[in-house]
Amino acid sequence: MIALEHRELLLTLARNSIQEFLEPVSMPFETKIPTELYAKSGVFVTLTKNKQLRGCIGSLGPSRTIWNQVKQNALLAAFSDSRFSPVEPDEVPLLKIQISVLSPPKPFFFYTVQELLHKLENEKPGVILSKDAFSATFLPSVWKEIQTSEEFLSELCQKAGLGKNEWKQPGLKIQLYFSESFEEK
Repeated sequence: MIALEHRELLLTLARNSIQEFLEPVSMPFETKIPTELYAKSGVFVTLTKNKQLRGCIGSLGPSRTIWNQVKQNALLAAFSDSRFSPVEPDEVPLLKIQISVLSPPKPFFFYTVQELLHKLENEKPGVILSKDAFSATFLPSVWKEIQTSEEFLSELCQKAGLGKNEWKQPGLKIQLYFSESFEEK
């Protein structure tokens, strides 16, 4: 669990990283980094503008510290998400930042599609779906936008570049994870 004051610090880091990229200043954001934020974890940074997605980039695995991932992923979400044009300076005040710190993904083995659907409905986890060379993920927060497990899996398959009903076919690999998410007010 990330302490409230550390959440605020990470949100400030994300916003300042974007702002300083657009308008470099002589005094960059510096602070004593709390020990807790040196932990390695998967981290996603999601940007919305007027309640619409404006960028989302992250990493699923614990490759770098939470602190470094927030800084890097904020910049990538703002300027390198291929679905969107780079954020413009006048947009920064309109952005709302959400940070998701992930648990390590764990494989979920299932024998029937009903077993998979039941697990997803009950736990509402983040899901990494893969088949052959195709792969995609939805964060647990996506459950707020999608009503059913079937719809969740269909959209995730399409995001991965698969047919929308591919989740019903053999050979699918599923990993589940949870996240601790927090956002600006």
